Amino acid sequence: MAFNPLNWLLGFFSLDIGIDLGTANTLVNIRGKGIVINEPSWVAIDKKSRKPLAIGTKAKEMVGRTPANVLTIRPLRDGVISEFEITQAMLEYFIGKAHQQSIVPLPSPRVIIGIPSGATEVEKRAVYDAARAAGAREAYLIDEPSAAALGAGLPVLDIKGSMIVDIGGGTTEVAIIAMGGTVVSRSLRVAGDEMDQDIITYLRNKYNLLIGELKAEQVKMTIGSAYALPIEKTMAIRGRNLITGLPDTLEISSVEIREAVSNSIRVIVDTIKDALDEVPPEIVADLMETGICLAGGGSQVLGLAERLSDELKLRVWIAEDPMTCVARGAGIVFDDMDGNSRFLVGLERLSSR
Repeated sequence: MAFNPLNWLLGFFSLDIGIDLGTANTLVNIRGKGIVINEPSWVAIDKKSRKPLAIGTKAKEMVGRTPANVLTIRPLRDGVISEFEITQAMLEYFIGKAHQQSIVPLPSPRVIIGIPSGATEVEKRAVYDAARAAGAREAYLIDEPSAAALGAGLPVLDIKGSMIVDIGGGTTEVAIIAMGGTVVSRSLRVAGDEMDQDIITYLRNKYNLLIGELKAEQVKMTIGSAYALPIEKTMAIRGRNLITGLPDTLEISSVEIREAVSNSIRVIVDTIKDALDEVPPEIVADLMETGICLAGGGSQVLGLAERLSDELKLRVWIAEDPMTCVARGAGIVFDDMDGNSRFLVGLERLSSR
């Protein structure tokens, strides 16, 4: 990275911000302060003007409750931007909220944003442009699995291989990293959102009960599982009966929800197996010693680590505070920008435009 005296001077006074711009949640990490924002990636907009009315937690509370002139949307799908201007407004809101952490006015911040490893050049450019338009002085991108591995504290610079599986809302990122580089990676657009849709479809087809995305997410996190539980759980679910059109309540078990999400879990397991199949035998031996680290909100589905461990014959463990790994990892890069620049994506190409 070329030395820039102005940026060096500004660096003493501005914020360095790592952002996990997720399909389900956006997390903001300020260097030296830690995670300061963790809010849903929802925006409520006026249908006619397309102007944001609420962002984050307030917008998510409006889902399914808005009048005809208000629309609640998630401007990212499958980990990438689907609504550019709304994503820009959301980033501007979160960056501005992070700036409020300071009691004195500060220059525009440097920002590092996590992106799926399978993002196209157009998708990368959209995230970069949105960050700059939202007020970032400098914007950089980092592959989510690399950021998650850094945030989880994996020894990514060691000669021995480490494996990270980051299960978010829109994507599942799988990567084997050694000597600061990615040996094998997979980016799969099957993750938490797909499981939510599985639950909606299952209840509609089997019980003629219609529920929304937020209720499906709640069901997944409460009784969803990837492996048989020591004591199976039940939960009462309220929705609309599609036959009568009237409100209805159904009690459903964790066994049924496990059946509902089984296809998505199977795809994730098969993708991890596929990645392991390409790994050199020396790194396989390393992984037999170090195991596989799970990160992301989806890693917290009950029994997932046990299911993967059983199928892969490797130790599988969940990172500490798995939801914040990507944001924390993006923040760690700022500690040594020169040494950690290897983890940044398209740095020279994007920064020079």
